[in-house]
Amino acid sequence: MTWLLLSFSGPVLWAVSTHLDKYLVERYFKTSDVGTLLIFTACLSALALPIIWSLNPMVVDIDVRSSVYLIVAGVLYMAAMLFYLRALQIEDASLVAVFFQAGPLFGYGLGYFILGERLSPAQIAGGLLTICGVAVASLKGRSGKRKFNGRLVAMMLVCSLATSVSSLLFKIVAIHDAFWPSAFWMYAGEAFFGLLLLLLPSDRRRFWSLIKSSPGFVVSINAFNELINLVGSLATRYALVLAPLSLVQAISSTTTLFVFAFAVILSSFHLTSSQESLDARELIRKGCAAAFVAAGVALMES
Repeated sequence: MTWLLLSFSGPVLWAVSTHLDKYLVERYFKTSDVGTLLIFTACLSALALPIIWSLNPMVVDIDVRSSVYLIVAGVLYMAAMLFYLRALQIEDASLVAVFFQAGPLFGYGLGYFILGERLSPAQIAGGLLTICGVAVASLKGRSGKRKFNGRLVAMMLVCSLATSVSSLLFKIVAIHDAFWPSAFWMYAGEAFFGLLLLLLPSDRRRFWSLIKSSPGFVVSINAFNELINLVGSLATRYALVLAPLSLVQAISSTTTLFVFAFAVILSSFHLTSSQESLDARELIRKGCAAAFVAAGVALMES
């Protein structure tokens, strides 16, 4: 039960963060590179390092190979977020979130072939039912037909694959070493990615320009957003230690449902520029999708 609660913490918090990311992208990065936002993420990761070390100085005492794995995992996670933020530049948050459901498919393959994870028939059925529920929520009605967006699909599939490989590397180390040393070195990788971005003159100029133009608002909203991401990531990464990679990623794919739910709420109060459909048929369909997800979760827990 603990791993399930931890796994769900990520999707709920990430759904909130997705709408904050979309707001920031729309307001500040509609036509410019979104790498600047990741510098804020890297700054928070860097701030987490001395805090984790002060609580447990032994976090630095792991072998070199493990630390390299985790640094690479942190870099891959940030690279995935770069593709995700660029996807938000060209599509609504609720549609971008749909592609997170590709994560469990990559996670199952990686967990099966590399970690040797085996799932019971009920757990496999539960994972598939969860993914199907998310897919139902993602379908567009006749009035919402869209042309195939190859760029969006490519970016989000790369994002999902990079996230899955990052989670795999984290789990490989975390199941043999303690959780906090693994988290410490992964955050070091995220901070390293931000340092690389700061070395690019264009990203560095945009970062300082953004802070100078509206320091209080930008810093506070980004700090809050990154704190939400930090808590969600910690919860999900701890769940990886307790449960199979594919199951945790199946739960993570429910981010889409929560993004939809929050989009409806925001649209109801006209707090977002992208209005979610409040048509009764659409709400019923998404309610059915939520029921599929609940049934899938029940099977995975059995």
